[in-house]
Amino acid sequence: MALDIDLRLRLGRLELAAALRVEPGEMVAVLGPNGAGKTTLLRAVAGLQPVDEGRIAVDGAVLDDPSNGTFVPPERRPVGVVFQDHLLFATMSALENVAFGLRARGVHRREAREIAGGWLDRVGLGSYAGERPGALSGGQSQRVALARALAIDPRVLVLDEPLAALDAAARPTVRRDLRRHLESFDGMRLMVTHDPVDAYALADRIVVLEAGRVTQAGRLADVTAHPRSHYVAQLVGLNLVRGRFADHRLLLDSGAEVVTADAVAEGPAFAAIRPQAVSLHRHRPEGSARNVWSATVADIDLHDDRARVTLAGALPMVAEVTPGALADMALRPGDEAWASVKATDIAVYPA
Repeated sequence: MALDIDLRLRLGRLELAAALRVEPGEMVAVLGPNGAGKTTLLRAVAGLQPVDEGRIAVDGAVLDDPSNGTFVPPERRPVGVVFQDHLLFATMSALENVAFGLRARGVHRREAREIAGGWLDRVGLGSYAGERPGALSGGQSQRVALARALAIDPRVLVLDEPLAALDAAARPTVRRDLRRHLESFDGMRLMVTHDPVDAYALADRIVVLEAGRVTQAGRLADVTAHPRSHYVAQLVGLNLVRGRFADHRLLLDSGAEVVTADAVAEGPAFAAIRPQAVSLHRHRPEGSARNVWSATVADIDLHDDRARVTLAGALPMVAEVTPGALADMALRPGDEAWASVKATDIAVYPA
């Protein structure tokens, strides 16, 4: 009893090949950069994008399997969809919008309106049943879209960037409301988001999709503690390098070397370095740091009480220092500098 996805499809320049499983009562968030195939994956589950190979099944019932010609159309799938921009029908009332999916499935008009009214009450919008989308706030529109998706009594609920259309001020409140409403749904939930805060607040597990491939999956804390791609590392604000590890040293393809206090098995490995652990110097430093590299300042970005300095060289990385320290060194883009990191400040783990 689960949502099982193992699909391959080509759409323009995107080649999507992904496999994942969502258990009943579980929320899985799919994160990834633009163009990774996140929305295409959700559209395939909803039946809005045919797959070329593979299989999609809900509770053992096959929805897609091109090998034997199986394709269940969207209106017959046990799948509710909340679109990124909510996609409410502007000429319909909130009640008519929620009833739309039921009517498309052949439910009698009176029964569909009764069910829709009940769902509007459940999301706290019963008094707005006669209002059209133009009279609703972003948060209210999101709740109408959620009610429409749940009114068909689906086994699977897919949400495509459900909070992206909201302004920053409204997002925390709507996120809390969304979490509360989703807790009452015992089916499988699959959400696309670019925001790790949404994933942290709403998801039980995350799946990272990059260039059409799953690059990492697991609980958010586990994934962010040991990033396996530059996308995930940037998401959590870490520098990530990959090389071959042996004898407390990680040798990069560029020839740079990273010395670590911890050890892992000899072979391919990652090293993660916090920007705050990187010290900057105008001249080669003397001291206890076992990692010292020459670099060129590529960019400087000031954030309140911190300055993020992007370094280019054999070991590209970002250092984070105080604006005062940056001013003392008088560093500018294009300047030569030195970076140092203590071996004890580097996390190393197998690739």
